[in-house]
Amino acid sequence: MSSTSATPQANLPAQKDGEPTLLSSHAAYVKASAVDAVGSITGSTEWKQSGHQQKEDAIADMKKASEGRDPAKDGYGKVEELAGKASGCEGMEQEGRESIKK
Repeated sequence: MSSTSATPQANLPAQKDGEPTLLSSHAAYVKASAVDAVGSITGSTEWKQSGHQQKEDAIADMKKASEGRDPAKDGYGKVEELAGKASGCEGMEQEGRESIKK
């Protein structure tokens, strides 16, 4: 892969104020993981670095999107917990656990 090539950027939905949502941030993380995996498989340092940077950006966006979020009011309960387990997202798993209606 030449140094002028670039990995595609995700065009994901954002909140009305232009800030990323939790959903778009998680989708960006999954996409970044795929970019990183392609880099690992092909041996492309560019793709690996891009995937790693995109993951870091997605994590920062997730943290920003979840600021002030009340899991008891805004969470999705067991569905969110299971999605967190399946995707390896500890934050999602924890918030899902916290939002389970008892």
